[in-house]
Amino acid sequence: MWRHITSNALNLLVVCAFLVGGILLWGQRKYTTVGPLAEQICLRVQDGSNMRKVSVNLVDRGAVTNGSIFRMGANYSNKSNKLKAGSWLIPESASMQDIVDIITRGGGSTCGTEILYRVGVARVEVQLRELDTKTNRYVEQLAFAIDTEEEIPQLFETTQKDTGTRFRVAVAEGVTSWQIIDALKRIDVLQGEIAEVPPEGSLAPDSYEFNRGATRSSIVEKMREFQDVRLAAAWEARADGLPLANPYEALVLASIIEKETGIAEERRIVASVFINRLKRGMKLQTDPTVIYGVTEGRGVLQRGLRQSELRSETPWNTYIIDGLPPTPIANPGAESLKAAVNPEDTNYIFFVADGSGGHAFAETLDEHNNNVARWRKIEAERSSD
Repeated sequence: MWRHITSNALNLLVVCAFLVGGILLWGQRKYTTVGPLAEQICLRVQDGSNMRKVSVNLVDRGAVTNGSIFRMGANYSNKSNKLKAGSWLIPESASMQDIVDIITRGGGSTCGTEILYRVGVARVEVQLRELDTKTNRYVEQLAFAIDTEEEIPQLFETTQKDTGTRFRVAVAEGVTSWQIIDALKRIDVLQGEIAEVPPEGSLAPDSYEFNRGATRSSIVEKMREFQDVRLAAAWEARADGLPLANPYEALVLASIIEKETGIAEERRIVASVFINRLKRGMKLQTDPTVIYGVTEGRGVLQRGLRQSELRSETPWNTYIIDGLPPTPIANPGAESLKAAVNPEDTNYIFFVADGSGGHAFAETLDEHNNNVARWRKIEAERSSD
């Protein structure tokens, strides 16, 4: 009899083991298999939340089919205590395992609300934007200038304090180093001081994400490293026979190109004018360098140049000095760096505004004088209007 009981008990244990093993395999498949989400969603994880609250939210939103399996999988992978507060983009068909990885890996939020600081040549603007998960595009909620006496909207104040908010600073091409540092000083979610303004031209215009409490110097360091990489890559790919002695001279020329035209198709043509002038030993005679001599990059000259300033002896007055000025006059973008070392093959040595936002180029002084006369007529007509 005892042998029979023992045999039945063993059989029962075997059956139970198979059942448990089957359940575990089933749970593992549910945890790792494609999820039910038809469209990506933005999952907000509040500071102080836990896996149970998150799993309930995910079940309610149709992202997971079983909250218990979701929590068990997080426990088994030792990630239950690694939950990160923030706003996380959960892609369509994400498995439970994928979702656990997303909400525990850390880093900056990947969706939700973003505060963007746009550092432009003339102003610094703040935009509050929300990611539309259907289009993957940010929708502007509000915008205001940070460098005016304009009252800061309450919605911005509230959102800025929210732990799920993302932060980004976008620097436009042609902004000076002084303007960048001045803008960073105005961003109050950043910390730390910057001892001195970095050398002109050394900061890469681009978009940089940062976390609340990041130091201003860390963002500046990223900008410097990025510009070093861009300049090295451009110089490595330079054309033969350029009248440029080193990468720094290419950087100086790129900054002038950046300030002379905002039209992408013109950059290499403008570069060819300056390269041709350098080859012929002609003065560059470009107004942006004169303006830099007046402002030294501290803001915008909100008027035209005076004749006295065109005659004034500064290191940057290319109507007086020979060759390139001693430093860049702004921070050029990647395309201007490329244009400086790969100019268009032309015989142009003159250019002037053409009234359309672009320029008219000329090989001879007579052609140039005709273009200038045409531009003066356009200016006069606009003035009378």
